Amino acid sequence: MLGGYRRAYAAAPPTRCARRGYTLAPVADVNEEHEADRVDGLMVQMARARVAIGVAAFLAPGVAARVMTGTGGPDASRDLVTRIFASREIALGAGYLLSGGRGRATWARLGVAVDALDAVAGLKSRRGRGGGRGVPL
Repeated sequence: MLGGYRRAYAAAPPTRCARRGYTLAPVADVNEEHEADRVDGLMVQMARARVAIGVAAFLAPGVAARVMTGTGGPDASRDLVTRIFASREIALGAGYLLSGGRGRATWARLGVAVDALDAVAGLKSRRGRGGGRGVPL
């Protein structure tokens, strides 16, 4: 998006506002604004899904754990961990939805970082072919 701004700036030099005595920067391209709105709309939907999944997992941790792992039965420690992860999902989704501008960019980055760490943790806890636990990373 910044590259497009630079192209627009090079194509249309700043204009001087004689009455007020300052320089006006050119307006961003309409296509770039539309693309930014589309991406933000998708991110809002993702944040809403995060909150919904988090609330569902918090309220029914046994069901959420069964869906994620395929194992069932009562397990208090598993339910605790599931609720901790559910709380984190609710916080990340709500943080994005309640923020704006640069705050949204920060929350989006935090969400990507957390999801990446979850993926690494999932890979490390996978069972190897020899029956051993974990994948060295």
